[in-house]
Amino acid sequence: MDFLKRLEEHRSLEKELAWEGTFQEYLQIVKERPWVCQLAHARIYNMIRDAGVEEIDGVKRYKFFASELFGLDKTLEKLVEEYFHPAARRLDVRKRILLLMGPVSGGKSTLVAMLKRGLEKYSRTDRGALYGIKGCPMHEEPLHLIPRELRPEFEKEYGVYVEGELCPYCRMMLETEYDGRIENVRVERIFLSEENRVGIGTFTPSDPKSQDIADLTGSVDFSTIAEYGSESDPRAYRFDGELNIANRGIMEFQEMLKCDEKFLWNLLSLSQEGNFKAGRFALIYADEMIVAHTNENEYKAFISNKKNEALHSRIIVMKIPYNLRVSDEIKIYEKLIRQSDLKDIHIAPHALRVAAIFSVLSRLKESKKQGMDIVKKMKLYDGEDVEGFKQKDVAELQNEAPEEGMSGVDPRYVINRLSSALIRTSTRCINALDVLRALKDGLDQHPSITGEERERLLNFISIARKEYDEIAKKEVQKAFVYSYEESARILFDNYLDNVEAYCNGTRLKDPITDEELDPDEKLMRSIEEQIGVSENAKKSFREEILIRLSSYARRGKKFDYTCHERLREAVEKKLFADLKDVVKITTSTRTPDAEQLKRINEVSNKLISEYGYCAVCANELLKYVGSLLNR
Repeated sequence: MDFLKRLEEHRSLEKELAWEGTFQEYLQIVKERPWVCQLAHARIYNMIRDAGVEEIDGVKRYKFFASELFGLDKTLEKLVEEYFHPAARRLDVRKRILLLMGPVSGGKSTLVAMLKRGLEKYSRTDRGALYGIKGCPMHEEPLHLIPRELRPEFEKEYGVYVEGELCPYCRMMLETEYDGRIENVRVERIFLSEENRVGIGTFTPSDPKSQDIADLTGSVDFSTIAEYGSESDPRAYRFDGELNIANRGIMEFQEMLKCDEKFLWNLLSLSQEGNFKAGRFALIYADEMIVAHTNENEYKAFISNKKNEALHSRIIVMKIPYNLRVSDEIKIYEKLIRQSDLKDIHIAPHALRVAAIFSVLSRLKESKKQGMDIVKKMKLYDGEDVEGFKQKDVAELQNEAPEEGMSGVDPRYVINRLSSALIRTSTRCINALDVLRALKDGLDQHPSITGEERERLLNFISIARKEYDEIAKKEVQKAFVYSYEESARILFDNYLDNVEAYCNGTRLKDPITDEELDPDEKLMRSIEEQIGVSENAKKSFREEILIRLSSYARRGKKFDYTCHERLREAVEKKLFADLKDVVKITTSTRTPDAEQLKRINEVSNKLISEYGYCAVCANELLKYVGSLLNR
């Protein structure tokens, strides 16, 4: 019954949003809310901005895209600031075709779908409201009714710029139905909808022999010619092509470069003058964003064809590469899994991470920078600390490989392999090793992969396996450390006391005997050696820790071992090293004694309760780590 109540509420809301009145009444709305007559690009730009913007590490992040697109923040910032923003300010860029170019499953279609769905919702809000001439097949802006001679005066009084001319149908309707009295013309609020073909159009190329140009520009209704006497009578024409119905919104040109040339010719005047030719009429004004997508090979073939030169300068190409951050790649898989029937399957922790590592490695280019290998590059891109490099090096690495991300393993391949792994297993749980096995098996079935490429991808699977081995060992060892946080804090505090005394040239006081002691060099080195801090580098490392500590103190913030990535790793490794033998014996014993069994059960429970494992994958993890430690 609650749902039926929601249906009733929805119907009521629809009635509340609907509005109809005369042009005279519409002018009052324009005076109070001038944004209702903004052009299509301005509406799209404002829709994106109104959803919220935040700046992270100097890169703008648009919340509008946050739920669907991951790892494309810089690309989206470029799209919004270099295309939508100037287009919203009525600069000439708005008349260009936006061509999204990138590899398969990179997010091009998702981006366009988000703009379409977003516009549908936005047109139902106050900020996104728009109105059209009632009965107009192109949902025309009512201000087009104002004669061109009076527009400067109108702009002066209302502060609104009017662009565009009446379509042939409205021009005739004004004369035949309203006797030229524009103040009486009926105006209604319109809601953009792809399903209802209002303000959102989609054109998909098909066989050029059978596809008609009418799909784009409309066609003559021959059944009415006898009634109206001429093909040039607007009433005898169906203004129902994709370019017609997309007026006021967005028109998606799917796989534009696969299209026959005659279909592209229609875009020449649209991308230069903002109008197009239909039937036996003058040029028809269209206020719409044209967005197309293609892949790199088709684009190169298009550019090399001299016949297409006229369109080259009328296209703005925006590259949409694959995501290059492991953490964002995991979000992509999680989104795809939510959309599938895999929702009831338990996916063990780090299973998606190893797949993401494999995918991202396949997309990265080797760096010429000394000391930088592909794994370090992957970690640096993901915001991790890498010895010898800082986050400021990321920009230099990206400039070194501008085409990075335009090739590699696509997310759909990973999801397909996950599905395959599920079919083969009898359990309802997939772990990291299942995923790696499925990815490897899939390479043999991939027809387009060359022998050389296969070897390269197998190497990445091997690297992902090594990364997982380290993660697995840490996970189990961490679970073995009882009151882990407390143990880490005590070790860290002890280390910090000694570092402070070492850097300040003072001595420590024994809390029990009050005896003054020299800083414990053995303790400090046992921690620092865990992360490869050499004897020569120990002084600068300790001073860096002390500087970080005083920086936190000045800001009134508490400094603990997790505040410094390398120190966190050192403390964890030191604790793990002390427990390694215990872990090895307990996990590898075929017939554990009561004490060992108790410990295994406690660790298993901790993995299940705190780390997201189920009974099946927790048990498999313990067995796997036991085998690793015994090698």
